[in-house]
Amino acid sequence: MGDLFDQNERAGQPLAERLRPRSLAEYVGQRHLLAQGEPLQRLAAGEAIHSMILWGPPGTGKTTLARLLAQSADCYWINLSAVLAGVKDIRQAVAEAQIHKGQGQRTVLFVDEVHRFNKAQQDAFLPHVEDGTLTFIGATTENPSFEVNSALLSRARVYVLQPLDEEALGLVLERAATMLERGLSEAAQRELVALADGDARRMLNVLEVAAQLGTEEIDAEHVNRAAGSQMRRFDKGGDVFYEQISALHKSIRGSAPDAALYWFCRMLDGGADPRYIGRRLLRLASEDVGNADPRAVEITSAALQSFERLGSPEGELALAQAVLYLASVPKSDAVYRAFSAARDYVANHPSHDVPKHLANAPTTLMRDLGFAEGYRHAHGEQTDMGAYAPGEDYFPEQMSPQQFYFPQTAGLEGKIKSRLDKLAQLDAAATNRRRTD
Repeated sequence: MGDLFDQNERAGQPLAERLRPRSLAEYVGQRHLLAQGEPLQRLAAGEAIHSMILWGPPGTGKTTLARLLAQSADCYWINLSAVLAGVKDIRQAVAEAQIHKGQGQRTVLFVDEVHRFNKAQQDAFLPHVEDGTLTFIGATTENPSFEVNSALLSRARVYVLQPLDEEALGLVLERAATMLERGLSEAAQRELVALADGDARRMLNVLEVAAQLGTEEIDAEHVNRAAGSQMRRFDKGGDVFYEQISALHKSIRGSAPDAALYWFCRMLDGGADPRYIGRRLLRLASEDVGNADPRAVEITSAALQSFERLGSPEGELALAQAVLYLASVPKSDAVYRAFSAARDYVANHPSHDVPKHLANAPTTLMRDLGFAEGYRHAHGEQTDMGAYAPGEDYFPEQMSPQQFYFPQTAGLEGKIKSRLDKLAQLDAAATNRRRTD
């Protein structure tokens, strides 16, 4: 009766849950961790367990892997979700673990989405992990370096799970089709694998809906109708988001227009806000193109305005134009470096007064006190380089002249560099004349 009840209970569960592996032999994927001789295979073979964090995208089997590892080590299993649990639940779990410790059985406390616990909640585990009351396993889609307390992180080994590849997803589909007792066309399989984007649970959820749309063989049409407007794996506030915006930025910086366009489309496909991408592109136009092509800011700003007027999806073409332009033109980060250097200098040095000759003198009193006296108006001193006052010092009197801006030779900035170099020669000549006079 127990087996029959278990079968009936599983029959009412979602397909993904019914297909959940009951042993490591049934587990699909993560060969870099579970193949012969790999770390988690050795752990399971030795019936051992230690505290760990399983980091990977959704649908890669983090919960299942943790449960199977606990099972192989004959541990008592406690499952908490950081979305729903609080400190009270942690205390109750610790109490259960202490009871089983007294009976000679180890306890695994599994916390799904551990990154959602605050510092106090994460700290609550520490003494019980240290004294052996429980073994902690956390699952997260976020980078543990940023989302998990360093104290807890130092007591747990991090294992990185990868999105399931086509071969692994194909094996899952075979088992699913067998369980559903339905045929599955090759075209449907291709559609399902593409929609999965490495996430087995998503794939199985679509397949389950597709199986309800007819009694014949499941084909691509059933899959497409079941999928609706499914988005690819993309977390607007998580690691995947920042990884992809980083890839877009670095592709543009590296003058790789095709790769930049690919990441731009990946982000749109994943549901990223085009306005956010546009704002990042505008920042990038100054940071990585700068004065090598000052039109970059103008073109990117115009693209953002075009998007605001047209909306999505028509306005996305203007942003794509900006992506390709930014990736194709000469690059210079001299503006970014100059701004950073000047800002750091100001933050770390005293605030000197403006020299009197550079100050404005709007009143008679200020003029009588010498404000603006001795100022050399550049337009009144024409040189071979145009209006320029050679040797004039525009820094505070207490400061020696500083150089923050080192223009590069790329694009228009090469001409800027040439001009500034010639002006520096005029300054040097004027200084030498003053010394000899």
